[in-house]
Amino acid sequence: MSDDVKAMSFEDAMKELEATVGKLETGEATLEESIALYERGAKLRAHCEQRLREAEERVEKITLAADGSPAGTTPAEGL
Repeated sequence: MSDDVKAMSFEDAMKELEATVGKLETGEATLEESIALYERGAKLRAHCEQRLREAEERVEKITLAADGSPAGTTPAEGL
């Protein structure tokens, strides 16, 4: 995955992915442009999936106090 994609926030990557899909759906791009768009879209999708997995792991690690209220977090392993 390219460094510029890795540095993107989830929200920015989703916006670009949506725009990329829109361009592909119009069918107006040349074959070469379509291939480049598809490759970029695949990188963006993978990045978004990774960011979601990381967020899910962090949520799963939230610790609860005796009364059931959130008491803090425990770092997810590998983050």
